[in-house]
Amino acid sequence: MSVFVFDVESRDEKWHNDRMLGIKDNQLIEQYLRGDEKALEFLIDRYLKSIYNFVYRYLGDADEAQEISQEVFVRLWRNVKTFDLSRNFKPWIFSIAKNACLDWLKKKKALRFSDFDKDDGTNTIVDTLVDPDPLPDEVLERVDLKEILSDALNELSPPYRAVLVLHYQEQLTFREIAEAFNEPIDTIKSRHRRGLIKLRELLVDFKK
Repeated sequence: MSVFVFDVESRDEKWHNDRMLGIKDNQLIEQYLRGDEKALEFLIDRYLKSIYNFVYRYLGDADEAQEISQEVFVRLWRNVKTFDLSRNFKPWIFSIAKNACLDWLKKKKALRFSDFDKDDGTNTIVDTLVDPDPLPDEVLERVDLKEILSDALNELSPPYRAVLVLHYQEQLTFREIAEAFNEPIDTIKSRHRRGLIKLRELLVDFKK
């Protein structure tokens, strides 16, 4: 297989892409399985920015994010024929992305996995924080906090970053994130809550 190259679309292909804009993800997969190679290219292009952003947030390294994003789409190409068309594609592609990140982290030993919260959600320090309410949506949207928020997100451990990015930026529901990560929905909700608590604490520190 040749390496995927994602260039700006040519004028000759624009008509094809315009036609596909309204086609749903699963329909594009069906078209690809029927022999339309461009359908898969368009699907990859549709998710290229989102996957890169997710991987970058998870790993915190721009160069590695490019490499791992490439790997995500290679895995997509290899496994798309086994995709269950009755499922939602978006959690599936982010599941591939998450697994690719974990594989890279294990290989590089970039962090101690023992530092992550366990599935039962135990974390004594976080449990003692006094303000467990979620951050209001407007805080996440304020332009003047964008840079501070980005820095604070990078300080979170990958499991928390991943849930917050998928929920707030990619608009995945907790159930979809649970499906993507193959984890109980209560675990995802707990990680979301604890991630927001940690994020609030970091934002306070960054704003001092």
